[in-house]
Amino acid sequence: MRLTRRNLLLSPLAAALAPAAARASEPFHIPTYEEHKVEYKFRKRVVEFKGDHPPGTIVVDMRKRFLYLVQEDGKAIRYGIGVGSSATRWSGTATIARMAKWPKWTPTEEMMSKHEHYDQWKDGMPGGLDNPMGARALYLINEGGKDNQYRIHGTPAPYTIGKATTSGCFRMLNTAVIDLYGRVKVGTKVVVLPYKSGL
Repeated sequence: MRLTRRNLLLSPLAAALAPAAARASEPFHIPTYEEHKVEYKFRKRVVEFKGDHPPGTIVVDMRKRFLYLVQEDGKAIRYGIGVGSSATRWSGTATIARMAKWPKWTPTEEMMSKHEHYDQWKDGMPGGLDNPMGARALYLINEGGKDNQYRIHGTPAPYTIGKATTSGCFRMLNTAVIDLYGRVKVGTKVVVLPYKSGL
């Protein structure tokens, strides 16, 4: 096959280089091995999607630990996520109100009451590889416009993807949340399915 620019762009090599190029443009080095710390099923892929949600909608299935970005023609991009523990699970409809790259993290008062060492970050931890919010954060507000401090965000702990360990947020691999961040915008609808139903 003759190597043309079009063939190169469509080749597996281009697909492999794209995430590396995206990582290279980041202010912090995202390890290439983070995806290998999660089960294969939790890695990003395009899947069949049945549902009446319009393209562009984010649908969260807490029971299966997947976040879907609905596409055209019955497809969705599926990402593995970490979800809230049984005490912090929630469901309903929300909207992305704000988006941030390498966001500052500020623990809630409840978090600080449970973890004394969080006091050092009461005014916020700057963005970076150790920051619990990871590379990106999508800030959610509920239907009434209230901020319940739930986020879709990255993580410095890839091994927690697929687990129920968060305080109600939806945690993603840094590479995955960077990808999602580039596909959505403020105002995007987020549908969080009840834990017992799922897809």
